[in-house]
Amino acid sequence: MTNRNKIFIKGLLVGLAMLATSWFMGQILFTIHPQLEGEYRNMLLFRQPSDPLMSLMYVEPFILGLILAWIWSLAKEAIKGETIVMKGVNFGFAYWLLTIPGMMMSYGCFPLSISMVISWSVTILAQGIVAGIILSRFSVPVK
Repeated sequence: MTNRNKIFIKGLLVGLAMLATSWFMGQILFTIHPQLEGEYRNMLLFRQPSDPLMSLMYVEPFILGLILAWIWSLAKEAIKGETIVMKGVNFGFAYWLLTIPGMMMSYGCFPLSISMVISWSVTILAQGIVAGIILSRFSVPVK
């Protein structure tokens, strides 16, 4: 299998894991902070769930998974960590740090609550860590 094919397969796996993590985090955050669910139903901020463009919400994790798999293939040797998990956590944390300016812009430019922006940021951190652990695990040769 070529390196390009390996990156593609890892990227799709990471995308699936990120989609599942997003759903799982949503359930946790809606339980902890029930008002968030109401904010998502605000049609002045978000499209109707029936709008075909909303399907992009399911495509985005796979595109991001492919991008992260490609970045991992270039940077895996530079990622520090004594274990597979710590390398993955460090990669996920680095990815999360890159998203903070976008979260600041979202909060500053749109009528979003700080709770919503923090929930997005926490979800992105969880997704990044899950993605990093998967990429780290599948970069270690099987013995």
